[in-house]
Amino acid sequence: MDKNLVEELRWRGMLHDSMPGTEEHLMEEMRSAYVGFDPTADSLHIGNLVPIMLLAHLQRSGHKPVALVGGATGMIGDPSGKSSERNFLDEKILRHNQECVKNQLSQFLDFKSGKENDAVLVNNYDWMKEISFLEFIRDVGKHITVNYMMAKDSVKNRISGEGTDGMSFTEFTYQLVQGYDFYHLFDKMGCTLQMGGSDQWGNITTGTELVRRKGGGKAYALTCPLITKSDGSKFGKSEGGNIWLDAKRTSPYKFYQYWLNTSDEDAEKYIKIFTFLDQSEIESIIEEHKESPHLRKLQKRLAKEVTIAVHHEEEYENALKASEVLFGKSTADDFRKLDEATFLDIFEGVPQAEVAPKEIEDGLDMIAALSAKTGFLNSNGEARRALKENSVSVNKEKVKEDYVITSKDLINNKYVILNKGKKNTYIIRVN
Repeated sequence: MDKNLVEELRWRGMLHDSMPGTEEHLMEEMRSAYVGFDPTADSLHIGNLVPIMLLAHLQRSGHKPVALVGGATGMIGDPSGKSSERNFLDEKILRHNQECVKNQLSQFLDFKSGKENDAVLVNNYDWMKEISFLEFIRDVGKHITVNYMMAKDSVKNRISGEGTDGMSFTEFTYQLVQGYDFYHLFDKMGCTLQMGGSDQWGNITTGTELVRRKGGGKAYALTCPLITKSDGSKFGKSEGGNIWLDAKRTSPYKFYQYWLNTSDEDAEKYIKIFTFLDQSEIESIIEEHKESPHLRKLQKRLAKEVTIAVHHEEEYENALKASEVLFGKSTADDFRKLDEATFLDIFEGVPQAEVAPKEIEDGLDMIAALSAKTGFLNSNGEARRALKENSVSVNKEKVKEDYVITSKDLINNKYVILNKGKKNTYIIRVN
């Protein structure tokens, strides 16, 4: 192979552990490798970006990526790091989620170039649903001892952890089911490598053991570190919860802002993990950033690359425009260029008041706009003082007490932005 995948992952900080011989195995010829994804939601989130990048680098190194959607295992629940079991999902929902996941993966993986190393999507429910319980314990269970399964950290942690009710038989069998997936893909597709997060090492090596004992073959394991934030908070979470790859769940603007707001230390780590920029370019960006950290060049480039990769260039441009509108010297025309969803994202949490359309048609005077009709300021007197001090703006333009808000001031035919000084922003919504 032209490109050494393990070497690529190593300098990017994406290699936690690998079985002996993995690097040599990958350098000999094109190999098939897989990563599992949980289909319990109709979107992946940025925590899934690391395994996605593993598959993308694998394909770029000339190997064949297999994305496994865990329709069967998603019904059980993985014991590693989880304190409770997942909810059972019916097949229709799982199939829908599978299609959504494939669409998101196709942003990073090529499923239809016609080349030998085209990516493939499989669902373990397709083969697991045909196997009876008796068949499974006869043909699979006999190859792995309970002692071997009990020795896994994921099992030990659940059984001996504080405040736990122990582990159900269903969860205990998870590693056998996942191990069988590896055996099945080895047997049917010649898949010789499974990749995943470092917390998956125990499950992955159960698979390599099953390939050896049941299939008489040799399989390999490779894991990446679990991503952490330097401040100790959880990666991939914001105050509103998960950062999703689906624009309906997390807007491109909020997605962009998440990456833009990373610390210098995290941005230096993330730009290697979450972008395809090469080593020399990344080193150059880091050096430039260190010379003028206040310009946040590192964060801006990271946010740009990841937003384009997940959402396309147009959404990145909109997110960039929205950021500049909010934090730069913007005008009413800049706000008018934003679609309503982005506009609302920018002003999420800003105090809003509703007025009737007729009040705007008739003309809304500034005292009413600031106090009498909205309650933004405590009294008409306070509104008058602010106007006299020249600290009030309508759509970012300073106004006096004699100004009247009319329909010409509406943004998206619905909103008016009021500012008192630099720090106080209010929205009038016509409804």
